[in-house]
Amino acid sequence: MRAAIDTGGTFTDCVYLEGGQLRVLKLFSTPGHPARAVLDAVERIAGDTAVEVRHGTTIGTNAMLERRGARVAFVTTAGFEDIIAIGRQTRSDLYDWFAPEPVCLVPRELRFGVPERVSAEGELLRVPSDDEIDVLVEAVRGSGAEGVAVSLLFSFAQPETERRVADALRFIGLPVSVSHRILPEFREYERASTTVVALAAHVSLLGGCMGGGLVVA
Repeated sequence: MRAAIDTGGTFTDCVYLEGGQLRVLKLFSTPGHPARAVLDAVERIAGDTAVEVRHGTTIGTNAMLERRGARVAFVTTAGFEDIIAIGRQTRSDLYDWFAPEPVCLVPRELRFGVPERVSAEGELLRVPSDDEIDVLVEAVRGSGAEGVAVSLLFSFAQPETERRVADALRFIGLPVSVSHRILPEFREYERASTTVVALAAHVSLLGGCMGGGLVVA
């Protein structure tokens, strides 16, 4: 049996094939724990029968559009803290100096830099000391963030430092999202913003279920 399930803020919609016939099931969502509605749908559709599930959700997208995402600290290579705000040249009007700027995913006070550097080829050029990482951890601890997104330059080519930073931040007790697991490819703004959005949506939706220094992939 095959099923496709989409869970939203109000309804969880299911389309599945049974005996060659296309059928539909609609349930109320469980916003406090979205997985419950999905599992309930699977149980109603298949019971003890094996089922192949395709799953999607608009909950995270809605949370970001409505600015209900969690407060996420952004950690990157020192000197590049504002890359999450600068973005790219994709603007509504390229030559209008007065065009309104979009609201940044991370406010300036929640952007932090690590004194490290990796080359585009994956060579470790600058490795942060334990003391430098301790300073970062304390700064993030006192920031009031609800989660930490780590996206160091070229970490997809050499994730060693990103892993080390994430391990240190884990002891704060906040969820940590790392770019080399979320989107391990080049283009720094896209990788950074995806890492932030993924964590902000998950933390805001799952709340306390995400504690304990979990590393999100």
